[in-house]
Amino acid sequence: MKSILITGGSGKVGFQLVKHFLKKRFTVITSSTDKERFLDNKEKELSHYKLEALHVIEVDFNTENAKNIILEYLQLHNIVLTDIIHNARSLNFLKLEDDKTISNENFSGEFYMDVVFPYQLSMAVKNQMFHKLQNIIFISSMYGVVAPTPALYDDFENSSAIHYGVSKAAQIHLTKELAVRLAPEIRVNCVSFGGIKGRTDEHFENRYKKLTPQQRMLEEEDVIGPVDFLISKSSTNMTGHNLKVDGGWTIW
Repeated sequence: MKSILITGGSGKVGFQLVKHFLKKRFTVITSSTDKERFLDNKEKELSHYKLEALHVIEVDFNTENAKNIILEYLQLHNIVLTDIIHNARSLNFLKLEDDKTISNENFSGEFYMDVVFPYQLSMAVKNQMFHKLQNIIFISSMYGVVAPTPALYDDFENSSAIHYGVSKAAQIHLTKELAVRLAPEIRVNCVSFGGIKGRTDEHFENRYKKLTPQQRMLEEEDVIGPVDFLISKSSTNMTGHNLKVDGGWTIW
């Protein structure tokens, strides 16, 4: 039985992955800052799945003992992880100051969520005496590969915070560093997604379509295939790779 930790399981990407790996009969562990609200909000959508295989850990990654809360939960329930998907984020850190700059707190907070905490958690799991970790996957963004296009936005500065892309770029490089340092036992890869429908209005979507070769935004379900591929044996010889799933956005 494979056991997968998916951080940030209540978001658009995270929840698609939670459902997918439950369907594949993984033991799925996810995190939420509010476990009760997560289960209440997702109750209907989860009704078709074997919920005994789902574990929700209530934890705020910005607290000092977050890593230990996760490790202690895994030990208490005798869960030996085979895979980790780093997907958690906090929209609070994307707020700008009145002069359109980023505060020290928000810049460091975004970097911590994307880079520092995933690194620390990955290493802590890897260093557990009985770990069986095989795959680490980072969920990144096309904006970790290229800078944003101002013409896409009505309000460029407020809609596309600079520290988001900087942190995602660092996350992609962390993937490469860990791939070298954890080989050959553990593979480390990354997926950089393009824009996903449902987060924007129709006008934004129409502008987006004109700026990408496939002339469409991603559907929520489009996140599943690339991640499943990187977890599977079909990608056995891939590590340190950033898989761009963006409709061709980053090729022009």
